[in-house]
Amino acid sequence: MKDGPTVEELFARYGPNFRWWVTLTALTGTISTILSSTIVVVALPDIVGALGMGYEEGQLLSTGFLAANTGFMLLNAWAVERFGFRRTYGFAITVFIIASMLAGIATSTGVMVACRVAQGAAAGLLQPLSMQVIFLVFPPERRGTAMGLFSFGVVMAPAIGPALGGFLVDEFSWHAVFFLSLPTAALGLLMSAFFMPGRLATGAARQFDWLGCALLAIAIGTLLSGLTDGQHDGWNSDRVIGQLAVALVAILAFLIWQGITPAPLMNLRVFRHGGFAAAALVAFIYGGAIFGSTYLLPLLVQVVQGYTPTRSGLIMMPGGLVVAFVFLMAGRMADFVPPWIPVCLGLGIFALSCWLMRLVGTDTPFWELAIWILIGRVGLGLTMPNMNVGAMRALPPALFGQGAGAINFFRMLGGAFGTNLLAVYLERRTQLHAETLGPLVDGGSATLEARRLLENLYAQGGLPEVIRRDAAHDFMTRMVEAQAQMLGFRDAFLIVGILCLIAILPGLTLRQKPPGYRQ
Repeated sequence: MKDGPTVEELFARYGPNFRWWVTLTALTGTISTILSSTIVVVALPDIVGALGMGYEEGQLLSTGFLAANTGFMLLNAWAVERFGFRRTYGFAITVFIIASMLAGIATSTGVMVACRVAQGAAAGLLQPLSMQVIFLVFPPERRGTAMGLFSFGVVMAPAIGPALGGFLVDEFSWHAVFFLSLPTAALGLLMSAFFMPGRLATGAARQFDWLGCALLAIAIGTLLSGLTDGQHDGWNSDRVIGQLAVALVAILAFLIWQGITPAPLMNLRVFRHGGFAAAALVAFIYGGAIFGSTYLLPLLVQVVQGYTPTRSGLIMMPGGLVVAFVFLMAGRMADFVPPWIPVCLGLGIFALSCWLMRLVGTDTPFWELAIWILIGRVGLGLTMPNMNVGAMRALPPALFGQGAGAINFFRMLGGAFGTNLLAVYLERRTQLHAETLGPLVDGGSATLEARRLLENLYAQGGLPEVIRRDAAHDFMTRMVEAQAQMLGFRDAFLIVGILCLIAILPGLTLRQKPPGYRQ
């Protein structure tokens, strides 16, 4: 059975507009799958409560998705070479649809975690496939514009996901968040039957790297588990040390095996090209910044400012809408400007947003906070299309498939580790601030005066004298805890900003000049 029409046959059938139809097809599937990565964030407390999940199991809903997403990105090159674009795309979308439906009606923890892993795997196959097919059908001088459209979907989905998720949870229930992407996913599946090409390669496909896949799964799974378990089991526990040790051995074994196997899962030759290696490092930090900030922001406004899930999602909407125009501009810019300029500018702008976020407080107005977030999204919007174009432009066409998988792999790997490490950092900084501020509850003239005022207020409210002192102490303790949490969030945003500034250094090396560039 034929794998599908060739690119030349599809151009002959649909004319020059084919490249836009196949881009729209790829983007439809990409948006559907990536939306599921962030839309669950605001529904997580409801899901955990409804299914009676423990802390570790609740974390798996996020880390399981990200781990599967990251690992399956490297399977893309082999799957496209073996089965073609159409079959790989159709398989991934079908798995995603089935997993989403089962997650929406799940009544057990095991089924829910398995569905989230399957969703992540489907998303991991689709994202590099979309980038690869865009670079295949567009000429070099127009790839930046097309990549801007692709990047629009990749980052718009995390931007609007929390808002949509919060609305669905408040108006319906957590079940609804898993059904939201089904119409667009089904549309993408239908469009793929018309516009996705088949296999490009002729003859037998290379063998699948089963050992590399197993080593990668062990490395990512144990490392993410170790980072998660370290928060509550203690970093010196035998379990956590064992997980991190296994992860380190698996990573080293994976890299060694990829260097000697004739059919590697990740072709290390892509890193011989300095521009690609620099872009991969930028992508890793970029992924940590966007997914980490998307994780922090809903928590910040719900924990510190008491927002509802809907309101916590809506605060990210202005940035999500503005970033659409930024992507179009940034993608067009990539056709005429060396990538390092918008990449470094974007990282600097996002760092500025994080620096502003260090000023957040319990009384920060909604729109002031929304503008700070918007500034950061503008920076991320400038960075991603040019980062992708700079990475792929550094490679010969024969390595496009491996390059597309690898650059997306590093972006999602950064997102997985960035989210986990930020959660650890936030908890530890909050605890440190609580220990520093705790003694103030029981000492200091200002504290004693505040307690006397509280006791007077309680007396005016008719509270019995025997419990006024304890009530005042309890109130002061809760205020200190809230202050410690706020300071912890400030520190977390500051560290993200510092990392983005560091990422400017490798970004400066993306100096390939695009076709049509004029000094």
